[in-house]
Parts: sequence; C-alpha cells; structure tokens
Amino acid sequence: MADTIVIFGASGDLTNRKLIPALFQLHRKGRLPGETRIVGFSRTPFTHDEWRAKLAESAVRVGEGEFDPAAWEEFARSIYYQPGDIGESEDFVKLRKFLAPLDGDHAATRIYYLSTAPRFYEPAIAQLGASKLAGQPCRKCRVVIEKPFGSDLATARRLNEALHKVFRERQVFRIDHYLGKETVANLLVLRFANTIFEPVWNRNYIDHVQITAAENSTIGRRADYYESAGVLRDMLQNHLLQLLCLTAMEAPARFEADAVRDEKVKVLRAIRPKRAQDVAADTVRGQYRRYRDEANVRPDSVTATFGVVKVEVENWRWQGVPFYLRTGKAMSCRTTQIVIQFREPPHMMFEGGPTSTHEANRLVLQIQPAEGIQLYFQTKVPDAGMQLRMTELDFNFRSKFAGGMPEAYQRLLLDVLHGDASLFSRSDEVELAWGIVDPIARAWESADMTEIALYEAGGWGPPTSTEWMRRQGREWFDMCPVLH
Repeated sequence: MADTIVIFGASGDLTNRKLIPALFQLHRKGRLPGETRIVGFSRTPFTHDEWRAKLAESAVRVGEGEFDPAAWEEFARSIYYQPGDIGESEDFVKLRKFLAPLDGDHAATRIYYLSTAPRFYEPAIAQLGASKLAGQPCRKCRVVIEKPFGSDLATARRLNEALHKVFRERQVFRIDHYLGKETVANLLVLRFANTIFEPVWNRNYIDHVQITAAENSTIGRRADYYESAGVLRDMLQNHLLQLLCLTAMEAPARFEADAVRDEKVKVLRAIRPKRAQDVAADTVRGQYRRYRDEANVRPDSVTATFGVVKVEVENWRWQGVPFYLRTGKAMSCRTTQIVIQFREPPHMMFEGGPTSTHEANRLVLQIQPAEGIQLYFQTKVPDAGMQLRMTELDFNFRSKFAGGMPEAYQRLLLDVLHGDASLFSRSDEVELAWGIVDPIARAWESADMTEIALYEAGGWGPPTSTEWMRRQGREWFDMCPVLH
C-alpha cells in the first residue's frame, strides 16, 4: 500500500527539526508503511536533491544516536520537492499533476501536513478542495494541523467550518505533540490496565490535582506571537486541558478514537465556564520581570507569561476536587508533570506523623523531560522509634526500557499513517476548550485587571501564586525532575 505525505511549509523549522527526523527514525525502525513517499511544498525553489541535502543536515543534527548514512540514503530516495505558493491556485494544479505519476496505479493514502503559519491554514484547505487534491484519486485523504486551532472560540469555529467543507471530521488530525509523550499514553495504561489505582481515583481519596507545564526559557524571538497569545492561549487551552481530560476521564469501552474522545469531551462539558467575577478568585497571572525588555514587546505590556487556573469537574467522580493548572516561562526548570495529591489519613496514630495534606500520599507523573512515575508514601525511619519519613518509589522510562525515548512526533505521525485519531483533538473538543479559556482571557485583558504580578526568572512564578495556594490550604509541588 502506497502512502504519500505532502508537507506544506516544507522549508520551515518544524519540518527540519521534527517531522523529517521523526519520519527518518520510523524508517530506520522499519515502522513506515511500505513505499511511503514524502513531498515537500514551499515557495523556496529547491530541486529534489537540494532539499534532500538540506534535510540530511537536520537529520544529523537532531537525530537519535549515531547518524546512519546508508539508512539516510535509502530513506532520501523517497523524498521529493515541488515548489509552490499556497496563494497560487495554479501551483496546486502543478502539485496534483506531480503527484499523479508518483502514486501510479496504487490506491494512495495521501496525508496533507500543514506545517505553516496558522494564517495559511484556511487558504491551504480551500486550495486543496478547489484543486480536487482532497478528493479522487485519494482512497484515503487526511489533513494534519498544528496548534493553535484558532485564537478563540469564534476563530476555532471558523477553522472547523473551513475544514468540514473539504474533509470529513474523521480525516482531520489536530496534532498536539504533548499527547505523543510516552508518559501521556502511559497515564491511560496506569489507570485502566491496573486494578490498584482506579478504586482510589476519585473524590473520596484525592484531595486535589496539580498539572504544571513549566519552561525555563524566556520567549526569545517569539514576541510577535506571544504578545497576542499569552500564556493562556499558548499552553492552557491545548496542552494543560488535554492532560486534565486524560486524568479525569472515565474509562472508554474500547481504546479507539471516538470512544476515547467522547470521554474527554464529557470532562470538558463538566467544567463550568467562569464568570468575570470568578476569575479574580480562581486565577493567578504573572510576568517575568525582564519580559518588557524583550525585542518587540511593548514597554507597558501586561501579557501574562505565567498563569494558574483553578477548575472543577462537576460530576460524581470529581465533585469538590480542584484541578490546579499552572504554566509559565522563565521558571526554575523545564518540566511537565501531573501531581495526584491524596487525602491525609482520617486518623494519625503515630506521634509526629504527617499532619497536613501536602505530607499525604502523592502520585507524580512526569511527562517531560524525565518521563516516569513517582509514588510518595510514609515509611518508618530505622532506629528512631516511630518517626516517619516520606519515601519515594521511582519508575523511570529510560532506565527500565532499553534504547532512547522516541520523540513524540514519531508516535503521532505513525498514528496518522494508520488512521488512528485517539490522541488527536476532535472539533467539539477544541471548541469546548476555547469556551473554558475565552472568559478567562477576556477578564485578564479587561480594563479591570491591569495589574500583573512580577517574578524573577529561575523560580516558580510570582510569590502571589504561593500565597494564593496557601489560602486554599494547599502547597505547590515545586520539584525539578532528576534526569537519569
């Protein structure tokens, strides 16, 4: 069976750093379907050989382990380049004519990957429809879209409408690289393939859940994007809400796309959008102190680079259990983690034992970069009477499984090739997420919220975040992962 992957925006950074290296590694592992071809489409006037040479440089630079020239030579024979402009209808006609003999008499599965700036999504989709590239002779056509999926609910709906004019929803793959992380997939296995966790995975035993996505980098040269997006649109609407859904969802009947996504949608529907008066009480926002000195940032900018949002999933399993979503730039370290904080024992019979929730049992799922799971529990200190100490059981993917951890795009691209949309967002899922984020963003950008808490780079956000959490009667789990 022949597969053709057409990458729009092929000369861009994402293609060079992520897509081609991931496809190359899949080829090396023998996991690409037979006769898979890759066609780049961009305005830069490369020949086939020039583009292959440029991609080889990236594969050497970002590949896993030692570069294998023989494997690359074999892989490169399936790479082609067709220059073209998304704004030119005639270039799509040329692309169609180029692909026809490449597919030959095979019933081609064709994947269109929009590795472009978001403003080109709708024009590219329209051109694919107008040029008949999304119809016959495709036996199976799929389109892959990178985040952001719109910048608010209105633009997300417009993008979905544009997609559905050309593709069926089952052909659309909205990609979020966080969901390709091994620990994200392992979260579902942890919950639904083991009997020891699910009985306590509810409001009777869990006090609260913390989901943190921290980055130690600043915005760098991304000010043009970040000034309009901010931390809510950049991280919370997609990554953090996706992790919340996987943490809070019920068990689907089967591990298949619609069954999994149905359960995620139920979680989002159980989160009540915040009223303007709730935002001040249920959120914290901050900005690292040197943000306004970054290139192309307004000197009076109140764009948030740090944010906390408290949400509640109003159903029988989670009623009364707060979920704290926290994300920020210029933090102490780079880490994405889910902390399941259990309740303290109803009665402590040992003198000097734990007396607060933050000393109770804790399950930590490290999503990146130190993929693994830690369970914290109380143990007796030897030769010290009945003195207790928090102890840790540590499972680390890298130390337990041979070989390096696969890059997230490998898993996700393979799922696209197989037509498995389980780890991709559905249109209703995207719109419900924006329905949660939009009221918060409007409140943060209103004239009533002009003050923003400043914080020094290299910490865990503004002091107001710690104070706010303590007023909730809780403590943040501020710990950088240990890379094994």
